[in-house]
Amino acid sequence: MDNFLECKDLTKTFGATTALNNIDLNLGRGGIVGLLGPNASGKTTLIKLLSGILTPTKGEILINGIKPGVETKKIISYLPERTYLNDWMRVSDIIDFFNDFYDDFSSEKAFDMLNKLHIDPKDKLKTLSKGTKEKVQLILVMSRDAQLYLLDEPIGGVDPAARDYILDTILSNYSENATVIISTHLISDIEKVLDHIVFIKEGHLVMEKAVDEIRGETGKSVDALFREVFKC
Repeated sequence: MDNFLECKDLTKTFGATTALNNIDLNLGRGGIVGLLGPNASGKTTLIKLLSGILTPTKGEILINGIKPGVETKKIISYLPERTYLNDWMRVSDIIDFFNDFYDDFSSEKAFDMLNKLHIDPKDKLKTLSKGTKEKVQLILVMSRDAQLYLLDEPIGGVDPAARDYILDTILSNYSENATVIISTHLISDIEKVLDHIVFIKEGHLVMEKAVDEIRGETGKSVDALFREVFKC
């Protein structure tokens, strides 16, 4: 398996606070990776470093052999933890904007997902609930034919009834050669879609393993192992 994503001695500090400490991580192409850890473990920091929003204090990141920057942004589709869209815009306007901005964006796919979630493209964002705004953001992200999807808490703000549809949306809208990294604390909700896990705690890499290996070696679910490792 080629190392599509490589982190070497990756460290990020904010003043006296070390958010990530000497992370060494190699991930191949394809599959869904759960980036899992307690609150303040460094998950969002790692995703922001991969996306190019933050730069490392020390160490290196390579995505398809390239450091995060203009070229990697062309192949990365990033869903931030917080809503970033302008409230005055209509959903259809945002789809048009993404279609103009990203060569790999599919308006047809976006409108199809909106229809399945019963979201009116003519609605302005300011009229939508927080959960519906987050669904719109996810639709925008998954309507790109990217090589790497970075999803920071994609199901954290939606009701439990919508989580299965959102996970199905993720599963059915990325190619087999793409890699999806999902950061979340709702492990039991996403476990069924995971191929690989990365556990981090207080900025340190605790474990990185295939889900099938975990079940075969320990007989435990990812959720049960997480609770054991982190003493939840």
